[in-house]
Amino acid sequence: MKYILNVLCVLCSLCGVSLAADKPNILLILADDLGFGDVRCYNDQSKVATPHIDGLARDGMQFTDAHSPCTVCTPTRYSLMTGQMAFRVPNGGTVFTGVGGPSLIAPGRLTLPKLLRDNGYATACVGKWHVGMTFFDKADHPVRGNGVEAVRQVDFSRRIEGGPVDHGFQSFFGTACCPTTDWLYAFIENDRVPVPPTEGLDKSKLPKHAYANDCRAGLIAPDFPMEEVDLVFLKKSRKFLEQHIRQSPGKPFFLFHSAQAVHLPSFAAPQFQGKTKAGPHGDFLHQLDWVIGELMTTLEKLGVADNTLIIFTSDNGPETTSVIHMRADHQHDGARPWRGVKRDGWEGGHRVPFLVRWPGKVKPGTTSSQLTSLTDVMATVAAIVDVKLPENAAEDSFSLLPALLGQIDAPIRPYLLQQAFSGQRTLSIRRGDWKYLDHTGSGGNRYENNPGLKPFIIPDAVPEATGQLYNLATDPGETKNQFAAQPEIVAELKALLEQSKSSGRSRPHQHRTRN
Repeated sequence: MKYILNVLCVLCSLCGVSLAADKPNILLILADDLGFGDVRCYNDQSKVATPHIDGLARDGMQFTDAHSPCTVCTPTRYSLMTGQMAFRVPNGGTVFTGVGGPSLIAPGRLTLPKLLRDNGYATACVGKWHVGMTFFDKADHPVRGNGVEAVRQVDFSRRIEGGPVDHGFQSFFGTACCPTTDWLYAFIENDRVPVPPTEGLDKSKLPKHAYANDCRAGLIAPDFPMEEVDLVFLKKSRKFLEQHIRQSPGKPFFLFHSAQAVHLPSFAAPQFQGKTKAGPHGDFLHQLDWVIGELMTTLEKLGVADNTLIIFTSDNGPETTSVIHMRADHQHDGARPWRGVKRDGWEGGHRVPFLVRWPGKVKPGTTSSQLTSLTDVMATVAAIVDVKLPENAAEDSFSLLPALLGQIDAPIRPYLLQQAFSGQRTLSIRRGDWKYLDHTGSGGNRYENNPGLKPFIIPDAVPEATGQLYNLATDPGETKNQFAAQPEIVAELKALLEQSKSSGRSRPHQHRTRN
């Protein structure tokens, strides 16, 4: 009898491993402020080599028409985690700083990590969160507002609410907002700050160059290395992978590695400084590429690279300062070939690299021109793990699985919604080649007020228009506003945008069949 039980245990164990093997491990890597033109496989004129990122394209699928849901950090990250456009929720245009919150994700909202956790995955988040969380003061009141004074109010012995571990991740190590920019320079582990900030940031000890001026005068913890944050994140992601494979080899994992790079300030670690001929920001790009290579090496050493789906992308286009100086000093254009930069509703603000490597499933060296949003990650992953999404979740998410498997060439998305810096006031919609911006100007940066951006102003031929219409097939640079010339198309796209806003979704309702 004991022998039979042992055999059954072994068979059950093997069955479990087999079932787990049907579900790939998932590594989602999100770069910060990485432009379409920053990556060599997207821009052959890039002045920084990106061999490891290019390797993902060589070994998988490169999407050429992929977009961040918003042109700034917080709304995009919300949309990535939920499959829902951020403008649909209260404060969905907010960009948090310091100890800003609360979380944009409502309690009970299905998220990407929760979907995977509930379907047998170990889930971990490492790096920048930036979707909001709630810190408390000594009287147990939530701290609201930004700035160094808000950080001083926090009782760091108390639990933080609304962070990654409250939204489906089983573990978290990272920062509340932008690691080296915001008022709080301290690491969070799960739901607490193990080493609280104690001193004001001493900027005199930091590098001084054109890309180093974004640090706010916040409070810093003694264990927070301003020039090596991404190396700490890499170490923690490696630790998760190694521990997971050692302890639960038959259980699939989902790791969200949310990088600091290449958000300003451009603080590459000392060993990467001067490694390129493209200045401090070029060195920072080089370091990001090296980190990707190290993550790949770790997967290979652990023997799981061939059963791991890797998605690499960015949360929006390149920052104004980096574009201005990289163009002038190094002839490198992080937005090439598009008009606009971070915050702008033009293509350069949201057209981003999007690479998928999935051995045995995605044919190496392929490209896809599918119109794609980062919101689509959730529906795609749900299809991969064979989970039907509820009606009240992932309202703006479409599955890219048929494209990944080479089963479809027809458009998957009927249209694409876009959110610029000012939320609901700066929305746009894309259908086919036509793109309608329901606002004037960039929707983000004020070019006329920024000396560095003034040279890139393109006068609008119809300044009296209340919106913008471009045909990206004939005018990819968005230089010829056809708002007045194509009133029917303007009316159609504006009506479709309004319908999508009022219905609360762009993903169609699923029809129920009657028995």
